[in-house]
Amino acid sequence: MLERQPSRTALGAAGYRAAHQMLEDGAVFRDPFAHAMLGPAADAIIAGLSADPGQAPIRLFMAARSRFAEDQLAAAVARGVRQAVVLGAGLDTFALRNPHVGLGLKVFEADHPETQAWKRRRLAETGLPLPAGLTFAAVDFERENLGQGLAAAGFATAQPAFFIWLGVVPYLGRAAITATLEEIARVPQAEVVLDYSEPLENYPPALRAEMEVVAAWAATMGEPWLSHFDRAEMSQLLSAHGLGEQEDLGLAEIGVRYLGAAPDAAPRAPTPHVVWARRAD
Repeated sequence: MLERQPSRTALGAAGYRAAHQMLEDGAVFRDPFAHAMLGPAADAIIAGLSADPGQAPIRLFMAARSRFAEDQLAAAVARGVRQAVVLGAGLDTFALRNPHVGLGLKVFEADHPETQAWKRRRLAETGLPLPAGLTFAAVDFERENLGQGLAAAGFATAQPAFFIWLGVVPYLGRAAITATLEEIARVPQAEVVLDYSEPLENYPPALRAEMEVVAAWAATMGEPWLSHFDRAEMSQLLSAHGLGEQEDLGLAEIGVRYLGAAPDAAPRAPTPHVVWARRAD
């Protein structure tokens, strides 16, 4: 099977996590494997993402969204959940760090089979064995059904599960987002953490111009931003799929929770968000 390189966004996310270990000593989120997963180009990727001091907010957001997801997963495990699914796993390293393996938490990484072949090779090159409790669920999201792909990999569809869906939603159309939420919502006591961005028109003119430049760059890389949501709209979308219990963090809330900021220190402004939602069974 041919190996497909991870997307630039997957490389960038791992690069930001690795840079956070170096520049902030992993103060928000510890990921000792991020650097290794980047491969020989790791230092160049990290340098490129760290040269501009203006990158600090997005670097901290990347760290915080992973921290939030894994904090919520830990709470779910404490409630008895024993299945975790990482959607569009890319270079995610949770399975390598899984602190719940002794409790029997099974981790399913759902991603394109060619990307998974690349990741297996990368793990072999770094000398890291496949973690206990990890199953690769090969799913071509453009052609295959997520639920069927997970079931074929041994996912117990009748048992509760926690879904981590980071760095994906902005690059999907509304139909694909809805279809994925429908599959998640079929799982009893399902929980999900995902991130999303606000519409560009929400931003003040100067900041909107900067965001438009970034959006144009992403499009030239073949990864255009396709979907944006207001906070209320995302809440309604999740609630429409039965995921009514929710917590949504923007940059201001992240600053309070993880950086020690005062609750009123930062004005509410357009921002990326990370949100947790649970099915109300």
